[in-house]
Amino acid sequence: MLTVCIQAGGESARMGEDKALKNFLGRPLIQRVVERLQPIADELIVTTNRPADFSFLGARLIPDLKPGRGALGGLYTAIVSASHPLAAIVACDMPFASAELIRASTKIMDNENVDVVIAKSDEGYEPLHAVYRRAACLPVIESAINSDQWRVISWLPQVNLRVLTADEIKSADPDGLAFWNVNTPAEFSTAERLATSPPAPGRGRDRQPSG
Repeated sequence: MLTVCIQAGGESARMGEDKALKNFLGRPLIQRVVERLQPIADELIVTTNRPADFSFLGARLIPDLKPGRGALGGLYTAIVSASHPLAAIVACDMPFASAELIRASTKIMDNENVDVVIAKSDEGYEPLHAVYRRAACLPVIESAINSDQWRVISWLPQVNLRVLTADEIKSADPDGLAFWNVNTPAEFSTAERLATSPPAPGRGRDRQPSG
């Protein structure tokens, strides 16, 4: 059983407005992410400190349980609030969030009995498009917060981690766009163009057209 949690707690400083609510091809970006992931979710929740702004989603809305602790606090809130043993955590600013990749990660987690299934790129781990085993991860994350750690991945060495291979990612996400998050108006416009005119397979975030 899988809880999908979409995190909508960022400040959107570079966008100049709340990117979760910014219209993407005619509807709020977060709505697009919800619609992409809803089919695989036994439960879908959204973490936000402004629930009134997201009530239109009809989802369970959860405020930060560790205010002021940034992305690690947001991850804690998501995992502690999940009702199911597995939790897929996805950022609200990923217009190409991949249900198929999360489904594949969940299958790996079940088959290999690991605690976290995550991708790692040249830029590092992708903790905001990953799957977590609630029972194993929650106490370790809470301990990291209590130890005044801030990095969202600081606790990963303490759990059984499974990093997706390049072939596994490509099989589930052939366009290579699942982990791309939009931070600026230019990136947002580029993402809209890609969404209406899909790129050739293999063109990922590192090979975006200029926007």
